[in-house]
Amino acid sequence: MAKKIALLFAGQGAQSVGMGRDLAAHHPAAGELFQQADEILGRSLSGIAWNGPLEELTKTSNCQPALYVHGLACLTALRGIAGDFPIEAAAGLSLGEWTAHAAGGTFDFATGLELVEKRGRLMDAACETTAGAMAAMIGADESAVRALAADTDVDVANINAPGQIVISGESAKVELAVSLAKEHGIRRATLLNVAGAYHSRLMNSAYEQLGQPLLEAELQSPRFAIMSNVTGETAATLPEIRTALREQVTSTVRWADCMESLLARGCELFIELGPGEVLAGLLRRTRKDADVISVSDPASVHACAERLREV
Repeated sequence: MAKKIALLFAGQGAQSVGMGRDLAAHHPAAGELFQQADEILGRSLSGIAWNGPLEELTKTSNCQPALYVHGLACLTALRGIAGDFPIEAAAGLSLGEWTAHAAGGTFDFATGLELVEKRGRLMDAACETTAGAMAAMIGADESAVRALAADTDVDVANINAPGQIVISGESAKVELAVSLAKEHGIRRATLLNVAGAYHSRLMNSAYEQLGQPLLEAELQSPRFAIMSNVTGETAATLPEIRTALREQVTSTVRWADCMESLLARGCELFIELGPGEVLAGLLRRTRKDADVISVSDPASVHACAERLREV
């Protein structure tokens, strides 16, 4: 019996200069997505993704649409070789949830791209008007981190995997939380090199301004189940999807729960689409023997296509 396949889409932080360049050169259909993106946005997003500099690519307003296009280009290249293989479900880390919805047909490529660029610009603006920071809490359970967050008035931004949780909030408060982490039984706390306090109340202006564009966008029910970062479970109806995509800007990303939900659905083969292998690593912290393949360039596209022929 064929294995149930789940797609995983990368989030902000996975970006690297050059991402998608080789893919576009070897797979014309993938290259066309980058060309379409340049035309839709009226600027050379492909040039920034392929040539940098890294500082420019790392800007949220560039990084988010670049990762969105790259994730879908990886999938397009893979389908070009492996065909339209069946997909049981998908999940994406933060920005990646939007890519997952585009892959599932919730909205078309152009609609998703325009929404993602707007999301990035709104989050950039929120960063500029607030003094925010984030920190990783390593080797702690959720209850300990939530107690620390409550004591220091910060938010829990990401529950990525067992023992890997991220907090977010005002810089001074996050720094205080880092200094108090060991008193709460947390093995290690490290400030992250980010532009602001993502997935916290400091992103509220972005949350407020995303509501209307999401309401006006043409959406339809996805072809396969897509996990919500906010709940860790499927967002099925269009109102649920709109709410989930809006709320994830300020809410906790329950990535570990998303992985548990995919495993509970019987997913056995996971395909990570995007630069690096961050999601593969997080999944293996949840399930050590997880069967996961990372796809980001022509060589990994071919390797994954070979694997799909086996299953």
